Amino acid sequence: MNFDWQYFLKALIQLPEYIPVTLIMAIFAMILAIVIGVIITVFQLSPFWILRRFAHFYISFFRGMPTLVQLFLIYYGLPQLFPSLRGIPAIIAAIVGLGFKESSYLSEIFRAGFNSVDEGQIEAGKALNISKITLFWHIVLPQATLNALPATGNTFVSLLKETSLAFTLGLTELFGEGKMLAGESFKYFETYLAVGILYWILIIIYTWLQSLLEKELLKPYRRDLNEPDRSEGPVS
Repeated sequence: MNFDWQYFLKALIQLPEYIPVTLIMAIFAMILAIVIGVIITVFQLSPFWILRRFAHFYISFFRGMPTLVQLFLIYYGLPQLFPSLRGIPAIIAAIVGLGFKESSYLSEIFRAGFNSVDEGQIEAGKALNISKITLFWHIVLPQATLNALPATGNTFVSLLKETSLAFTLGLTELFGEGKMLAGESFKYFETYLAVGILYWILIIIYTWLQSLLEKELLKPYRRDLNEPDRSEGPVS
């Protein structure tokens, strides 16, 4: 087996320098996706049909188009229609393109999260004359967030890997630097293996952080196991 361990370790040490660019794109694109996703979710749940139609069109359009095509439309296409957008930084185009793309998935995740909240709890709150705002902030939103968190986390993992497409816009990030190193050295297997391992490590770290967040959100719903069950009466 002709595997250059020395070059592999060299690439594994050199490539992390470009991780911050990848993380910046992923984090800001995710923030944009969450904001737009919430707005589209509100439109989906709106009583006004025109807002629901717009939400359905938005989701269908951005889910149905390849991510790379969307990035090209934003970075190369929009400046032709709007000359003021010429010279837009590649990282901004990547963040906007990825954010709009992932928001179409997040809106469906958020809608499912809100719909998963037991309607009986909401009816009980209304029967107790609890205001809609209080019901939303203290009953609906915490449960919807907890229910939507796993799928939202999966979306971020996919987004983190899709940042590699930004190389096509001329942006040098983790994958882009790996591609250039492989082209210079012809050590394709060693270089791309190092790139893959670094993406894997990033996802492992994120998965660990998400598990910590899930535990925090579960605390109000976790019953103390040491507390006796009073519903069974005193133990003789």
